Amino acid sequence: MPSSSPTICLIDDEPSVLKALGRLLASEGWKTEKFEDPVLFLDYSRSNAVALAVIDVRMPGMSGLDVQVALHETSPGSRTIIITAEDDPAHRLAAKKGGATAFFLKPLDDDAFVEAVRNAMPEVA
Repeated sequence: MPSSSPTICLIDDEPSVLKALGRLLASEGWKTEKFEDPVLFLDYSRSNAVALAVIDVRMPGMSGLDVQVALHETSPGSRTIIITAEDDPAHRLAAKKGGATAFFLKPLDDDAFVEAVRNAMPEVA
């Protein structure tokens, strides 16, 4: 059980998505921090270790792909999973080039998403 795992950060401007992802990951034993505002997440990431960030592409003020770049500038070891409601090949390519471990379309396949999180999370001794 990953109960001693680092916290997973969820960044999405839709509260219902944050709530659903938080519940799904909690049911697997993971702790989450939820952010509707990408700027607040980046502020958090400057003073807290981020093992994994699940980031939505489309958000007001700052795209999730820009958040991914900014996170990797301040925390190169952080892993990312990108989620989006729009299947844009340019977004897939940018996410991959940015180091995303996975890319998912909403609505997410819960089993595949949990498996991607499991694969992306660092091993805990």
